[in-house]
Formats: sequence, structure tokens, C-alpha cells
Amino acid sequence: MSFQVSVLPSNRSFIATADEPILTAGIRQGVALPYGCKDGACGSCKCKMLEGKVVHGQHQTKALSAEEESNGYILTCCAKPQTDIVLESRQVTSADAFPIKRMPSRVISLEKKSHDVIALKLQLPASDTLQYKAGQYIEFILRDGARRSYSMASAPHIAADSKTLELHIRHMPGGKFTDHVFGEMKEKEIQRIEGPFGSFYLREDSTKAMILLASGTGFAPIKAIIEQMQHISSSRKVTLYWGGRRPADLYMNDWVLAQAAAMPNLRYVPVVSNALPEDAWTGRTGFVHQAVMADFPDLSDTQVYSCGAPVVVDSAQADFVNQCQLPADEFYADSFITEADKARA
Repeated sequence: MSFQVSVLPSNRSFIATADEPILTAGIRQGVALPYGCKDGACGSCKCKMLEGKVVHGQHQTKALSAEEESNGYILTCCAKPQTDIVLESRQVTSADAFPIKRMPSRVISLEKKSHDVIALKLQLPASDTLQYKAGQYIEFILRDGARRSYSMASAPHIAADSKTLELHIRHMPGGKFTDHVFGEMKEKEIQRIEGPFGSFYLREDSTKAMILLASGTGFAPIKAIIEQMQHISSSRKVTLYWGGRRPADLYMNDWVLAQAAAMPNLRYVPVVSNALPEDAWTGRTGFVHQAVMADFPDLSDTQVYSCGAPVVVDSAQADFVNQCQLPADEFYADSFITEADKARA
């Protein structure tokens, strides 16, 4: 059976079958609701169901609690409609969303940025294009059908001009994909990819000041956003906070310093949480999102883009909205949830 899904206040609508997650049906028909992991783990796709009935697939209670579900909230990534549905969601991808494509890619370089981060560059087919928005991600399709998600670390115009993608891969010991990247992967190897995915991307129509908040390799999509702002000659004020445990975790610190010198409206605040004496660190310390709160106690007229570890993203969202007056719909996020995180949950 098929059911109509209507989304307010945008008045977008699409059809979903009873055995298909609402989010999947929307993406297929060019109506992408907010989402991140597509796996019931991050909660980015949570929205209010005003009318209708769904059944949920497997998901984490952190993403959707029993209380939230009883109050009418659903996770569109794992909710399947049983009737016609009316949803409330203010963040809906516009009708000009780029098509999702599956294509081969060739590894052209592996550059070690730190002891556990590699910048991987992929060559795209000369006869095809991958259009995306700065901040979105692709999925690697492994031989057994498993998927691994990584954000583009280069702006769309760079990919279009060079036919390459840059990705930042952190080694997760025991990880099916990252063990291969840090072990046997060689140049010229072919990888299947699909994308673009994600509702985390630069909102170019806004003029609000921006906070970019990254932890670890959450810097990758933030880098793409900075490059995109340069490309469009954006005059918006932007402050980047990049957090790591040790200074070495800020693996492209020199690159950021160069961009800050070249962009008058970009300010950079690196934050380290666990510096050792031998690091000789003299910069900001502590939790990176608390550094933002110390500098910006009032975020009422600001957009925040947060990417990285779930604990950082979740803490930032809760504290910015509840303590710093950030409008809830001006917090854009992408939680980097690992397969190990999912298994533990």
C-alpha cells in the first residue's frame, strides 16, 4: 500500500509505501527532510507527526526516547507509514536538490595528516558529475554491501573543476574500512561511492553571523564550507572553533591559519582538552563548545554549524539553545557516529 506524506509548513508532499522508511521515500522523490546517519542513531531526522500512524524500525533511545515518541515525534529514517501522514518540519531541502548518484572512483592519493588521520583523494569519472552542497557526505559501498559515510572536505566547485573529492579518514582500529585505508589501500584502487547525502550544508541565503564548531575530523565538512564561502565571496562574519584532545588532533591547523589571514571575516579559535606538558600548548583549553559559550553568551542572531563526535554535537545543541538563546532551527549538525558506537548502543 502507498500513503501520502505531507510536510508543513512547506506544503511539500510525496508518496511512501508501507514497507519503506519515510526519509528514503522523500529522498527518492527529491524531498529531503533533515537527516544525518539514516540509521536511527543520531536523531537528526526527528520531527513532529501531526497526523497519521507509523511503525518504527530499530533505533537508539538516545535518538528518540519513549517519552518523545508518546508525544508524537518520529524518526523519519526508520519510521514506515501505516496511514497518510502529516509532518511538521521547518528544514526541508529545496526542490533543486541534487540527484543521488552511484559511481566508481579511483584512489589517487593518501596523505597522512596525523598519526590517525589520512586525507584521501578520489578521482571521479570524466564522463559523469557529482553535484553536492558544501557540508554533505558520500557513502562508500563495500564489497559485502556494507556502507561507510564520509563528508566531502573540498568545496563543490573544486570537485567540479578537478573531478576529485577530498575526504578525511580517521583510523578506527578494528574498523572494516579504516583498517583497509591505513593498511592495504593503494593508489589506483577502485571504490564504489554514492551521494550526495545529508541536510548539513551551508545555507547561502542567510546573512547571519556563523559559528563553525568542529571536533576531530568533523573539520572535513567545515573545511568545505569555508572554501565555499571564499568561492562565493561571502561577507558573513564567521568564527571557527576546532577542538581536539591534543594539538596534533588539529591536523590542518596551518591551513586554517592561512585561510583566516586571507579572509577578513574569519576568526579561528583552536581548543585543546587534554594537552600534556610536552605539547607546550598556550591556547584555549577545555570543552570546545564551552569556549563558544564563553565568547558568545547570546547566540540569538546566529547560525551554528556543528560537526564531529556525538557528545560534542549533542552538548552544543542543548547548551546553545537552553543557555545562549540560539533558535533551535538555526543549529545545523552532523554527528559522526561510528559502527562501534552503533554496536555499543
